[in-house]
Amino acid sequence: MREHSDDAIADFSHRSLEVDGVTKTVHVAGSGPGVVLMPEMPGISPDVLRFARWVRDAGFTVYVPSLFGVDGAYPTAEAGEEVVRRACVSAEFRAFAGGGTSPVTRWLRGLARIAHAECGGPGVGAIGLCFTGNFALTMALEPAVIAPVVNHPSLPLDDPGGLEFGDEDAAALRDRISRDGLKVLAYRFEGDRWCTGQRFAAYQALLGDAFDGRVLPDTAANTDPPPFFRDVVGTPHSVVTAHLVDAEGHPTLRARDEIIAFLTERL
Repeated sequence: MREHSDDAIADFSHRSLEVDGVTKTVHVAGSGPGVVLMPEMPGISPDVLRFARWVRDAGFTVYVPSLFGVDGAYPTAEAGEEVVRRACVSAEFRAFAGGGTSPVTRWLRGLARIAHAECGGPGVGAIGLCFTGNFALTMALEPAVIAPVVNHPSLPLDDPGGLEFGDEDAAALRDRISRDGLKVLAYRFEGDRWCTGQRFAAYQALLGDAFDGRVLPDTAANTDPPPFFRDVVGTPHSVVTAHLVDAEGHPTLRARDEIIAFLTERL
C-alpha cells in the first residue's frame, strides 16, 4: 500500500505568471525543453507531482499550472467533490456539452509561449489529464505546442462521445495537424466511464491517422487509488497518476515511458 500524504512541492520553484492580464501560480522544475503538465481533478495531487518529476528527470523543464484545488493535497472524496462542483460552474471551464472550448485554454497557450521562450528548442509539449485532458489538444492551436498528449479526457461530462471544443477550433486543429504533421498521443482504460470508446472514436474521426489512441485493460489499474478516485471516479481512469502501478514491466509504467519517449522524439 502506498503512503497517502500531502506533497510539499519543495523541489519546484513557485512562480506567478501573467498571461493577458490573468496571473496564476505555476510550479516549475528541471532543465531542457519545456513541457506543460496540467493537473487532473481534484488538483495537483501527489500522483500528478510524481509524474511531473518523472518528466523532469527525463530531461525536461516541467511547468505545472495551478488551475483548481489545493496544490499538493492528497485527494480525499469530500474535498474533491467540492473542487469538481466549483470547476463545473467556473467561467474558465466548459464542463458540459454545447459549451465549446474552455476559456482557460487561451491562458494555457500563453503559458506554452512563455515556456518555449524560456527553454528554447523546436517547441513544447502539453500533457492533459482527466478534466484537462483535451486541453493539451486545444493548446496545439499555439504553434509552439508540437507534442500534445491527451490522457483520459473527461469533458464534456454529460456526453460520452463529445469533444470539448467549438467547431471553429476543431477545424483549426485539423488544419494545424494536417499542415504541420503533428501527432496526438492519447490513453484511456477500456472500461473508463468518464473517457469512453465513443470519445476516442470522435477524436479518430476528427484527426484521422494523427490520433494515436491507446487503450489499457481495466485489470491494469492500481487497486488502491486515493479516496476521490475510489469513491467518486469509481472506475479505472488515471493511467499515469492515481491508477498507475509503479512496477517494472507494468502496462501503466510502459504508458509513462511511451509518453516520455514521445516527448523526447519531438522536443
